[in-house]
Amino acid sequence: MNLQPNESPDDLKRVLEAALLVAREPLTLSELRRLFDPAPATVALQDALDALSADWHGRGVELARVADGWRFQSRPEMQPWLARMKDEKPPRYSRAVLETLAIIAYRQPVTRGDIEDIRGVSVNPNIVKTLEERGWIEAIGHRDVPGRPALFGTTGAFLSDLGLLSLSDLPPLEELGTLISPSETALIPELRETAAFGAVIEIAGQPAYGAVIETVRRMAPQPYGAVIEIAAAGLREDA
Repeated sequence: MNLQPNESPDDLKRVLEAALLVAREPLTLSELRRLFDPAPATVALQDALDALSADWHGRGVELARVADGWRFQSRPEMQPWLARMKDEKPPRYSRAVLETLAIIAYRQPVTRGDIEDIRGVSVNPNIVKTLEERGWIEAIGHRDVPGRPALFGTTGAFLSDLGLLSLSDLPPLEELGTLISPSETALIPELRETAAFGAVIEIAGQPAYGAVIETVRRMAPQPYGAVIEIAAAGLREDA
């Protein structure tokens, strides 16, 4: 096959399709442009991606744009069948890990001290290390106070693993309220007043910030080959 991607839109789509299907991680526009010499204009590349996405409409796999770039992923409705392909269970995270992750997601940038003020307990260094190793948070600066504590924020990988494009796609407070029984929820004042994208919740008087991330997981498309299982009922209390 003599492909001419710089001259034929259909050939451009074929090359993009092949690259995205074999890639292990999402590919950015810059990475996709490097496939070609000379590189196509960004507008032409975007048009080709949009056309390719339309080509896959209605199939079991879709082309999606996430925080880290473009990727092919299974559609959410395929998960019950795909889950049977593997015997191993998804990783479980302790309640403390999920509380910390949700606080960072909704209050970022925050220091360990900020997290401790909200949770009311000290933050085990292993919790932060776990989230950093998972690639969901990173130090993005330092607060200009004595000791210059690190400021933490979520990463593009965190959003991509949840199938989101940006932090604004996190569910706002109004949507959380419709997905969790109102009789079992109460807002945490510290987050209600200052959260940028909403607020985490507490259930039955016990902090359960992980419920926010679980809510996102239910709302967002699942990454192909990766499922984040963080249901509160299955959490260990070991961190």
